Amino acid sequence: MKILVACEESQAVTIELRKLGHEAYSCDILPCSGGHPEWHLQQNVIPLLKEKWDMIIAFPPCTHLACSGARHFAEKIKDGRQQQGIDFFMQFVNADCPRIAIENPIGIMSSKYRKPDQIIQPWMFGDKYTKSTCLWLKGLPKLKPTNIVEHGEYFEWIDKNGKKKRQPKWFFEALKKAKTSEERSILRSKTFPGIALAMATQWTIDNELLKKEGE
Repeated sequence: MKILVACEESQAVTIELRKLGHEAYSCDILPCSGGHPEWHLQQNVIPLLKEKWDMIIAFPPCTHLACSGARHFAEKIKDGRQQQGIDFFMQFVNADCPRIAIENPIGIMSSKYRKPDQIIQPWMFGDKYTKSTCLWLKGLPKLKPTNIVEHGEYFEWIDKNGKKKRQPKWFFEALKKAKTSEERSILRSKTFPGIALAMATQWTIDNELLKKEGE
């Protein structure tokens, strides 16, 4: 299958798809960090949506869409950044492709577009972490958990206003390490190995919809 993995500099899903023999390409405006530049299209993804793909798996930026940044929504609505994020997300929804998966955290697209088909967690797929991940699907089945494990540790603290705060420890530590907003965005959009593997296998090898098409 010819598969576009959009907004994926890490190449986590692309690599798993390549292992299965698919012609998969990651695409991002950033250079890839997965070690396979020969499979990476460093460019604006929008022109690529006009090409013929058997499947598109998209990870559009959540910076202006995620509920975690709600305190900045008023400013982002006023200056147009949120609408730009919505419009970009919808480019994938409206792509002419029979199989589409769009990933984003919990955010405004549940109301601006529609509720996701599924919300998954890394701990459902063998990674001991918590990160609520929404999936909007077209022509693809919901992912089935492969290995339920512990949910991972949390870090708790009191903010300057005296309010108790709580974050997954991996997320808190990753943000502390990040030196720039770009690094924070990359760390925040991390695709865990178990989810990447499940996407590759369940949406290709184990996809009953594909098997019916081949009959």
